[in-house]
Amino acid sequence: MPHAIRVHNYGGPEEMRWESVEVPAPGPGEVTLRHKAVGLNYIDVYHRTGLYPQPSLPFTLGTEGAGEVTAVGEGVNGLSVGDRVAYAGPIGSYSEERSIPADRVVKLPAEIDFQTAAAMMLQGMTVRYLLRKTYEVGPETVMLFHAAAGGVGLIACQWASALGATIIGTVGSAEKGALARAHGCTHVINYREEDFVERVREITGGALCDVVYDSVGKDTYPASLDCLKPRGLWVSFGNASGKVPPVDIGMLAAKGSLFLTRPSLAAYIATRAELEETATDLFNMVTTGKVKININQTYPLSEAAQAHRDLEARKTTGSTIFLVD
Repeated sequence: MPHAIRVHNYGGPEEMRWESVEVPAPGPGEVTLRHKAVGLNYIDVYHRTGLYPQPSLPFTLGTEGAGEVTAVGEGVNGLSVGDRVAYAGPIGSYSEERSIPADRVVKLPAEIDFQTAAAMMLQGMTVRYLLRKTYEVGPETVMLFHAAAGGVGLIACQWASALGATIIGTVGSAEKGALARAHGCTHVINYREEDFVERVREITGGALCDVVYDSVGKDTYPASLDCLKPRGLWVSFGNASGKVPPVDIGMLAAKGSLFLTRPSLAAYIATRAELEETATDLFNMVTTGKVKININQTYPLSEAAQAHRDLEARKTTGSTIFLVD
């Protein structure tokens, strides 16, 4: 019987259990997958702790995976047993096998292996909507990207660099700063040693940024707003340090008629056409070498709890994946 990481009670990594599970045959519009690799993302922590509550307990963690189709449900077109596929979105990827709606998976190009796919789908499609849809980044763009050496950050630095943008990235160590620079970050700020608002002012000669991408949350608010030029956009897309406190909307006016958005990947790949467009753009960036996926940590899926501890302790860089036997 296949196994999965299940959460019976919200809490710390100790609440994650490696258990045997039954995988039902795929229903209408579904396929069954045998995972080869599974991605680790910070949203998994939010699900585990209950910051993002689930409809019921227990549940299987994980929102990203890659593997082979082993069964096809009624009414599914375009997918067959043996197809190599990947996805990001439907929760339940911390499993050896699962059934999933067929319209949420995409076929993998031959050039992309399972491990790379599992490391890139959620983070890479997130970067795609951030840089191409939430704010259209181009050669004139000056942007601040918090956590530039993380999984999303390293992909974003490469992608934004390919678009010609000026990228200011914040990091927590000299080593992470070197990593961000090596992946296209124009200017690096070590937030443990420098005031990032003052450094942004210095770097930009007082002109500030067009857009700030912020997945950190509580620790970078409201300082992120002070890095924006008038009518600039603050993109708050994560809470790694905790939830952003309630925002005084008047502050946006006082600081220069600023814009604020709180986007999610689900809203940008809601339709099949949007999913295919987003995934195709990501695949093209990777297969042409403009974006390289850095898998810097791997764990057996059964040791997912340790991976969560390392992620929350900020011991990881780039992408982390689980290997499925």
